[in-house]
Amino acid sequence: MMTHNSGLIRKAFLLCALVFWGAFQASADNKLPKKRKVLQTLTLANDYFMQKWPDPGKEIVTNKTRPSNIWTRGVYYVGLMELYKADPQQRYYDYAVEWGQKHNWGLTGGDHIRHADYQTCGQTYLELYKMDPQPERIKSIKASVDNMVNSDKVDDWHWIDALLMAMPVYAELGVMYEDETYFEKMYELYNFTKTQHGGKGLYNPEDKLWWRDKDFVPPYKEPNGEDCYWSRGNGWVVAALVRVMDIMPKDAPHREEYQKTYLEMMEALVPLQREDGFWNVSLHDPNHYGGKETTGTALFTYGMAWGLNNGLLDGKVYKPVIAKAWAAMENDALHPNGYLGYVQGTGKEPKDGQPVTYTSRPDFEDYGLGCFLLAGTEIMKMR
Repeated sequence: MMTHNSGLIRKAFLLCALVFWGAFQASADNKLPKKRKVLQTLTLANDYFMQKWPDPGKEIVTNKTRPSNIWTRGVYYVGLMELYKADPQQRYYDYAVEWGQKHNWGLTGGDHIRHADYQTCGQTYLELYKMDPQPERIKSIKASVDNMVNSDKVDDWHWIDALLMAMPVYAELGVMYEDETYFEKMYELYNFTKTQHGGKGLYNPEDKLWWRDKDFVPPYKEPNGEDCYWSRGNGWVVAALVRVMDIMPKDAPHREEYQKTYLEMMEALVPLQREDGFWNVSLHDPNHYGGKETTGTALFTYGMAWGLNNGLLDGKVYKPVIAKAWAAMENDALHPNGYLGYVQGTGKEPKDGQPVTYTSRPDFEDYGLGCFLLAGTEIMKMR
């Protein structure tokens, strides 16, 4: 069983090794891909999905039937809008607008829903509103968030996925209406998740990672005795912090704290990367359903690429990590027809959605592609 001290020593050793490797390794695997090649890869993956789902309003049928404006599809459209910015094809814009129209720009659960998963679609609604300010595009999402802003309740985000699903909406509304009330409410909700949920909060400043929810706060342990840090869950937090910082002004309240936590997480994630470029589903127990996994890997890659593009990370350390991760996803996960493999299905911990393989099909294909599009489009901005 790995002791706490041995784990710290191992991570420190691996971090030093990666710094040395990043500075002196010269293999082709560590070179960032050409922008044109990344775009070809993203187009292939996205075309596969759009051809499979020609009707963006079609319900999603798995173990039950769900409307297609839930969080899984919302994450896809977040990625699609970034692809549209990188490659402004009209068909991408039309596909997103049709999605909003077929749902009447509404939220599952109605205008007063508080659940973050059902607010995810609002990120795309707001993006499309900025491009064509038709009031119906933001009426429902603004009503939902205003309902929360005007209440005293701050414990809604009791699972860390919620941070990516909802925080960018608050940040965008704060900017759009020049109203810091949205920033303050977002921080209150975030801070309760970080410091109070589960007893002392879901963020562990010692390991610089997040427990998915109260079910995984110690004394819960992985089989090797380590804490359970779910890869995709931590990826959601990384993406949330990145998107919020990207939206908010430089002097916005609490931005410094978001940046501090983001940098802590980046440091913690480097030595946890697998030799093949992926991250395991269990970040501190590589043998508990260990293996390649695309969604967490894509979200970490996205976060690291954003940090380099915004001058927050050292390229000598992070460029090789990003290049290795992208090569792994492009070469090992992406099928010739654009299908994305090694995507863990929905859930909350390493055992869910298993087995995760090259040919396995998750219960929802959309959010994995959204994560992949975020990573690739951010890499395209790198120099």
